[in-house]
Amino acid sequence: MKATAVVLIICAIGSGAFAQTATPDVKQTCKTQSTDKKLAGAALTSFMKKCETDAAAACDIAVADKKLAGAAKTSFTKKCVADAVGGEQTATTGVKPTCKAQSTEKKLAGAALTSFMKKCETDAATACDTEAADKKLAGAAKTSFTKKCVSDSVGG
Repeated sequence: MKATAVVLIICAIGSGAFAQTATPDVKQTCKTQSTDKKLAGAALTSFMKKCETDAAAACDIAVADKKLAGAAKTSFTKKCVADAVGGEQTATTGVKPTCKAQSTEKKLAGAALTSFMKKCETDAATACDTEAADKKLAGAAKTSFTKKCVSDSVGG
């Protein structure tokens, strides 16, 4: 009886140690990796661009494996890249922070704020035009969509 109890205790301890080593490694996001490496400036920009490109390639492979097409492919790829990058889009809401929110977070003021907002609005307009084209919108529908999309991206 004592021998059986000892064997059970040893098995329980051994299985606990095995369970800890058997857990898969969680891949860090690009943002987390850049923070860990303490990157800034051009090095940060370069790293994030390469990391996002690598993430997009990995997500494209996943899309091919899942045989997704159309809106499902676009949605999956967008979320996959956002999750891998760990920045622009939040995993919980899937919404990119507005230009105003980004400028507040960066504590911009004066000419820097004006320049940032102008560039951000231009980038938003380009992204919204691309999204409208992907959705094959034309005429009033495209105009309305683009106007709302830019407004949402810039922030009220």
